[in-house]
Amino acid sequence: MIGMNIRILRKKHKMSQELLAERVQVSRQTVAKWENDEAVPDIYKSKLLAELFEITLDQLSGDMSADDVERLAPKGKQFFGVVKAGERGQIVIPKEARELYGIRPGDRLVVLGEDATKGLALLKSEQFLAFADMIRKAESAGDESE
Repeated sequence: MIGMNIRILRKKHKMSQELLAERVQVSRQTVAKWENDEAVPDIYKSKLLAELFEITLDQLSGDMSADDVERLAPKGKQFFGVVKAGERGQIVIPKEARELYGIRPGDRLVVLGEDATKGLALLKSEQFLAFADMIRKAESAGDESE
C-alpha cells in the first residue's frame, strides 16, 4: 500500500527514484524496495516523504488509487469540486465541505477576496469576528504597555 503510494506520488511530482532518494537521503535501491513493498520507510523517512509530497502521513500510508492521488490537494487544503455561480452570484457549497466545516443553514459567512489571484474565501463569521477581537485586544494591551 505505502509502496504503491510512493511510486504514484513520485511519478505525479515527476521525480526519478534517484531524485527522491536524494531528497530523503537514502539510496535509489531503498526507494525501489519501498515501491516494491520489499521494505517500508521508518517514521522519520515517512514524515520526510509526506512533507515532500505535501500530504499527511495518513494519506501516505492509506489505501489510495492513482485517481485518488491525482485529486490530492496540498496538506491542509481541500478540493470539493467545481460549483457554478447563479444569475445573482449564488453558489451551492458542496455537502462534503458543509459537513467538514460544520456549515449549517442560517450560518453567517464572511466573503474575502484577493485581487492578485481573483480568489474568494468563505469564513464562518463567528471565527472571523473572534479572531478580529483577539487582534483588537492584543493591540490594546500593547498600547497600554507603552
